[in-house]
Amino acid sequence: MPVYVALLRAVNVGGTSSLPMAELKTVCEGLGFTEVKTYIQSGNVLFRSDEAEKTVEERLDEALGKKMGKRPGVMVRSRKELDKIAADAPFPEAKPNFLLVHFLPEKAPGDALEKMVAPDGEEAKLAGREIYVHYPNGSGRSKLKLSALKPATSRNLNTVRKLAELAAALEGKD
Repeated sequence: MPVYVALLRAVNVGGTSSLPMAELKTVCEGLGFTEVKTYIQSGNVLFRSDEAEKTVEERLDEALGKKMGKRPGVMVRSRKELDKIAADAPFPEAKPNFLLVHFLPEKAPGDALEKMVAPDGEEAKLAGREIYVHYPNGSGRSKLKLSALKPATSRNLNTVRKLAELAAALEGKD
């Protein structure tokens, strides 16, 4: 049974939509997902399901929408995808916590970076359903303007690597 990693958008960040990770786990188990594990308080959950990635994504987003009053936005990736995302990270000089991977619900258009405004020297690279952004001064103070990031959820490279590691451990239990 495949292992999936679901990344929730705008959960437990900056006082927005609050969702205790124990409740997230319960919602996932209620959907029939197995071996459910959460990681840190920012909406990361790993689990197994026989269903297709898009089906899992849609069912989880719908269930969370009912619980929270609105759909948060859920991006699902496999362990192999997370491994590739971590391995392909550009900007090798960037500190891993200053390199964010913005996960999108679908592939961004090829011109997604054309109107980027990066006053602090931010650099971005488009890669399928992800946009990597190096924030040389950190993302918290950044004045970056990039409309393609609006539907995304972000994780720093350290978190992406840890999620890939946890997914590999879950897969290794076969």
